[in-house]
Amino acid sequence: MNSTRLSPEKWIDAGFTALCAQGPQALAAEPLARQLGTTKGSFYWHFKDVPAYHTALLRHWHSKALADVVARLGEEGPADIRLRNFGHGILADQTEAALRVWALNNSMVAASMAEVDAERSQYLNHLLRQFGLRNPAFGQAILGALIGLPHLQIETDTPDAFDALVDTIVALA
Repeated sequence: MNSTRLSPEKWIDAGFTALCAQGPQALAAEPLARQLGTTKGSFYWHFKDVPAYHTALLRHWHSKALADVVARLGEEGPADIRLRNFGHGILADQTEAALRVWALNNSMVAASMAEVDAERSQYLNHLLRQFGLRNPAFGQAILGALIGLPHLQIETDTPDAFDALVDTIVALA
């Protein structure tokens, strides 16, 4: 076993990989240490305990997700392309779907997701106003599609399904 100390970032990356592959039960010191080929001591060097590690994981994702929304607010170009890019980015992130499953049984994860969803909803409504659509229910429907599409148990190309929704919005404008 490798006794080299790993950075907190390596542990966080390993946690997201484990979360996506095995679910939240894999987010413990021992299975992660085995996955990284190191000792639990390395884990505890960086994190007080497993709940502190969970908090670090969540903070990392949360800050990254909010930074993405802020960056997108500064983008220019046609609203339909920005809407597609936004949706495709969310759909391509396997961590997002895994976090949503975890949020079903973890209030801290659920609260973080809700905060990010609120910011995303505001951004979606900002884009939709550019189509002349002012009803916030449209933004909720789009966000709902982005949340739900990765969980469908049917063979479908989720970016294509999302694009069909955007095409409908463009047709309404």
